[in-house]
Amino acid sequence: MSKIAVSTRVNGDSAEFLCDAGESLLDALRWKLDLTGSKEGCGSGDCGACTVVMDGQMVCSCLVLAVEAEGRSITTIEGVAEGGRLHPVQEKFLELGALQCGFCTPGFIVAAKELLDRNPDPSESEIRYWLAGNLCRCTGYDKIVRAVQAAAAQMRQEGAAA
Repeated sequence: MSKIAVSTRVNGDSAEFLCDAGESLLDALRWKLDLTGSKEGCGSGDCGACTVVMDGQMVCSCLVLAVEAEGRSITTIEGVAEGGRLHPVQEKFLELGALQCGFCTPGFIVAAKELLDRNPDPSESEIRYWLAGNLCRCTGYDKIVRAVQAAAAQMRQEGAAA
């Protein structure tokens, strides 16, 4: 079977790869572009470990075909930090111990960043609702919610100072 050429933008950079018609975006990111931050947890879109942003919409990359990335813009966990500086969500996850094994962490961070990009001052209920598609089997959700709240506060403070 012939491969399909895909041209896309990933984390702000142009990217091209060849893929099979049924190959997932997650597999293309991990195995064709060596972006291994997104994880395959369930392979059915239930756990959120593979969350990426495609043209401004969060998607489970295990459910998106790689060919659907043609001409689109993708942001993965590798694109969250800017200029060698961790994003406030990443900093607060580390500071507040909002991770344990770390398998689900990339999906949580991508989702949390997307929430804060849309809503800089979410309530605890809004955070919990937004992250409901991301599952953690070992840390517990309170530390994750506290990290998102702390990141939001830091981002608002930095925005006010700018």
